[in-house]
Amino acid sequence: MPRFIDLSAAIANSPEGTPEFFRTEIQYADHTAGAGQIQALFGVPPELLRDGEGWAVETITRLGTHDATHVDAPYHYNSRIAGEPAATVDRLPLEWFFADGVVLDMTGRERGQAVEVADLEAELERIGYTLKPLDIVLVRTGMDAFYGHPDYFLMGPGVSPEATRWLFDRGVRVMGIDAWSWDAPLDLQAEAALREKRPGVFWAAHQADLPYAQIERLVNLDALPPFGFKVAAFPLKIERASAGPARVVAILD
Repeated sequence: MPRFIDLSAAIANSPEGTPEFFRTEIQYADHTAGAGQIQALFGVPPELLRDGEGWAVETITRLGTHDATHVDAPYHYNSRIAGEPAATVDRLPLEWFFADGVVLDMTGRERGQAVEVADLEAELERIGYTLKPLDIVLVRTGMDAFYGHPDYFLMGPGVSPEATRWLFDRGVRVMGIDAWSWDAPLDLQAEAALREKRPGVFWAAHQADLPYAQIERLVNLDALPPFGFKVAAFPLKIERASAGPARVVAILD
C-alpha cells in the first residue's frame, strides 16, 4: 500500500494577533444547533433524531484564496504573462498538479537570504537527482515550524527570480515552499525597492514574467525523502481566481 504524507496545514480560525489582511474565520454549528434547524425547517423534533442530534455544519465567513496552503496561478503575479493574458487558477492544466516530487533542503538560511541558482545546482548534485519536465520542486526552509505565529509572514529566505527562471527553463511548472511566500519577506523587499527606486525589486520572483504556479505555506517537508514520491496538489476550482486552497499530499511507495 502507498504511504500518504499530508503537506497541507489545516484551515482553522486565526490565532490572536494575526494581521487583519490574512485572517481566517470559521463559524461552527454543532449537532444541537442542527437539530434546532431541522425542527425549524421541517417540523421534526429532536426526539425523532438519532441521539437527539441533527447535522453539524461549518461556515467559513472569511478565507482569502491565499490564506491557507494554496496554489498561486500566474494571474496572481500580473494580468499578462509573457505577452499573453495570465491564466487564473481554474484554467491551469491538471497535469501540472500530479507529478514526481523533489525536495531541496534550504534550511539554515538567514531571513531574506534568497535561494540562488548555485544553491539549487549544489543541492541537486548532493542528492543525485536531475530535474525533468513537470517535476514538482519543493523548497524546504523549516519555516513551517512557525505556521500560525503572527509574524510568520515575515519569515523565510525566499527564492530569487534567477533561480525561479532556472527551474522554469528545465520544465518545472509547479514550485512549492514551506514558508509564507516564494519571495523573500515583504518588508525586506519593500526596503530594497524603495532604496533602488526601480521595478523588478519588490516581488521579484512572483513578477518574473513566467507562466508557472507556486504552492505556498506547505508543511511536513522534513518527513519526505529527497525524491522517489508523487505529489498531488490540485487547487480548488475557483472561477477567475488568482489562487486556490489545496490539499497537497505526497504519495510514497
